Amino acid sequence: MGETIKLKAADGVEVGGYLATPTGTPKGYVIVVMEIFGVNNHIRNVTDKLAADGYMALAPQFFDRLGPKIELGYSPETIQAGFKHVTALGFDKALADVAAGIAALKARGAKKVGITGFCWGGTITWLAACRLGVDAAAGYYGGGIHANRAEKPTCPTMLHFGDKDAHIPMTSVNEVRAAHPGVTVYDYPADHGFHCDERASFDAAASKLAYGRTLEFFAKNLG
Repeated sequence: MGETIKLKAADGVEVGGYLATPTGTPKGYVIVVMEIFGVNNHIRNVTDKLAADGYMALAPQFFDRLGPKIELGYSPETIQAGFKHVTALGFDKALADVAAGIAALKARGAKKVGITGFCWGGTITWLAACRLGVDAAAGYYGGGIHANRAEKPTCPTMLHFGDKDAHIPMTSVNEVRAAHPGVTVYDYPADHGFHCDERASFDAAASKLAYGRTLEFFAKNLG
């Protein structure tokens, strides 16, 4: 279902983007933001699923800035490698690639663009909602949202967290809630990474509920 396209950021750097196109006229257009593991099989599957549900979806390949075809699995070793890569990359370059992705979707007919992302990508989703003028943002278990809670989204924003997530304590989630009463914040009886069916922390019930809420949210705000 998907294909790789080229995205050129404002700083002149070119990266790839995994683009999944629905059958017929898209219901809307969505940027999909990867975890610390690159645009791997899981992120491609998420992007394909959004396309199957009617959305043109695009996952920018941020790690192309660091080297070709960097895709990681979920072992302790690859987790450490992923942290090293995202530390080297930083948020600003990733946001520049998101902006390039938004431009690519608008060139394909988008009037509005939403964004969703997972883990590190959940934080980028939050920052994009605050800085990039997207039209709707749905972030999953973004560990850096709390540290950036002083920033304010400029679009409808929904956040999903697991209440068993050792990386993001519920005290932090509740502080984000308190700081942003206009943001919809859900928590689930699940661990970090509950939407990824390739991780031991996958929770089918939480994943289904969160994804259903995300689809309803995008239908309301991107249609």
